[in-house]
Order: sequence, then structure tokens, then C-alpha cells
Amino acid sequence: MYDNSIVFPGLHLKFNFSPIAFRIFGLEIRWYGIIIAFGFLCGFLVSSYIAKKENVQTEVLLDVAIIATPVAIIFARAYYVLFNFKEFKDNLLSIFAIRQGGIAIYGAVIGALISTYIYCRVKKLSFLKISDIGTHGLILGQAIGRWGNFANREAYGYETDLPWRMQIYSVEAGKRIEVHPTFLYESIWDFLVFFALLILRRYKKKDGEIFGFYLILYSAGRFFIEALRTDSLMLGSIRISQLVAVICIVIGATIVLKSRLQYFDKI
Repeated sequence: MYDNSIVFPGLHLKFNFSPIAFRIFGLEIRWYGIIIAFGFLCGFLVSSYIAKKENVQTEVLLDVAIIATPVAIIFARAYYVLFNFKEFKDNLLSIFAIRQGGIAIYGAVIGALISTYIYCRVKKLSFLKISDIGTHGLILGQAIGRWGNFANREAYGYETDLPWRMQIYSVEAGKRIEVHPTFLYESIWDFLVFFALLILRRYKKKDGEIFGFYLILYSAGRFFIEALRTDSLMLGSIRISQLVAVICIVIGATIVLKSRLQYFDKI
């Protein structure tokens, strides 16, 4: 049995715990799921607080969450399977074995946006306003959720000798290796984006700007962090997440620029 502890040699820190938190009737409850659920709850509470300030009923956010959550999970899995189909082509039923891992955050965001847009059209609500409100909770949930990757010993980067390197056991290498803790990089970046969006909210001119800034800031960080990861989904020699990040930056910049131009045209 290999040593499954997580060590930060340069920081003199060691964590030794199982990815499985407990079992209920033989069903494994993993820390990953608990952390993701906690991140979702924190994000919802933050967005609900902001919704009250924007005169949007909490029930609207609850409806969005109830609809968007399962859709986001489906899209997150579909996104992963689409760009990693070789892993599933010999056993198509394994596509539905989501408990074994394999989801992508960009897929989840796409699914959540599509379902929210449809909901807003049906209810005759402003999609951009709801997106602005939900964005605060989304990025906070992402910041917390990345620690689920820590618990799962996944989403790490290439080997390094930096002082904050993380030492874990690699099944592929058959030994303990010291790597970039990219889950930590992204969590820190997401927290910074979360606080930046709270500040930018004070200077918002039109609905949609916070969502646009989210696309720019989150994707900019993800682009550089993705370059350090060893488990990137690939399209030929292109890292899919980097390609999507560039597209999101362009979309976000377009939203913000269009919003500001429309605002100043009215002055």
C-alpha cells in the first residue's frame, strides 16, 4: 500500500486523510462532494444577499439553482466525455459513471448559462442582471470547490522544486513526485476574482458588466494555470481550456466594452 499523504516539504506541512469522508449503507461519501456542496451553499448565500440589494426575490435564484444545477452537472460530464472520448469508447456505459470522476468546470458554466437564459426568457427576466448576481456566487463556489481536487489528489501540475511544491503519490509514475499545486493556484485566483468583482460592482454602469468581468478575469487566470497542468483535455496539440479561456475573454471584453459605450453615449 502506497503512502497517500499530501506533503508540502518547503512549507513543512503534511496532510494524511482519506478521500472518503464516511460511508452510508455502503455508499462512499467523498470529501470532494462535501466540499463542492459547501461551495455551492456559500455561493448561493452570497448571491442571495446581493439579489436582495438588487430587488430580486430569493425565490428566483432558488429556481435558477434548482434548474441549473443538474443541467450544469450533465454539461460538465458531456464536455469531459466529448474531449476525452477515447477513455469511454470501449465502454460507453462508463459515460454515466460520474462518481468515478471526470467533469469539467467550463462545461458546467456553459450548462448553467444556457438553462438560466431559457429560464429568464420564459419568466421575462433580465438574463444579464441575473447573471451579474449569480456570478458572485459562482466564482466563490469555484474558489471553495477547488479544494475538492486537493482532497482527491488530482488537478495538479508538472514537477517542480519551488518552495510551495506539493508532494503526492502518482499512480502513473509509480512513485511520489513533487508538483505544482495548481488546485491551490486556481483557488487563490478565484478568491481574488471574487473580491475584485465585489469592488467592480460598485462601479457597474449597466447589467452584464460583472458577468463580463468574470469571463475576463477568471479566464485570464485559468489560461496561465492550465499551462501547468498535466491532465488537460486536448484537441490535437491545443489545450481545450486555454482555447475556451481566450474565447471567454473576447466575449467578456465585448460585453464590458459595449456596456460602457452605451452608457457614455447617453451622457
